[in-house]
Amino acid sequence: MSLRNRAVAKSARITEVVIPEKLYFRIGEVARLCRLPAYVLRFWETEFPQLRPVKSSTGQRMYRRKDVEHVLQIKKLLYEEGFTIAGARQHLRADIKGDKKQPPLPFPARSVSELKHIRQGLRDILTLLSAELKHIRQGLRDILTLLSARPH
Repeated sequence: MSLRNRAVAKSARITEVVIPEKLYFRIGEVARLCRLPAYVLRFWETEFPQLRPVKSSTGQRMYRRKDVEHVLQIKKLLYEEGFTIAGARQHLRADIKGDKKQPPLPFPARSVSELKHIRQGLRDILTLLSAELKHIRQGLRDILTLLSARPH
């Protein structure tokens, strides 16, 4: 295979990455998807302000889909198009002028009436559980009375 054909084949492999439909990806998953070592991802986080995965309560890096897309874009600029890190950073800054923040996590929108209905249902459940708990307590008191009245 000629050098040119190898370069084209490598380029095709890089661009054919399919990102699964998930909210978050751990650094190892991103490394596998993008065919990069994890230390490269950590280094790029220090070099590219667009690449800012959130950290979980345990300190694990959690990349969103937008972060994975940025990693792929950075990889393409550096490895395929021959940009330097500074040049890629400048190129991305120009590309993403208006879109600096990731969109909020999708939560289903509920109307006020739906929320009131759900809240009332939860209150009804709480009332039922409270009544059942009262009943159980009374049963336990009755058992305790029977046990304490019984001669040993």
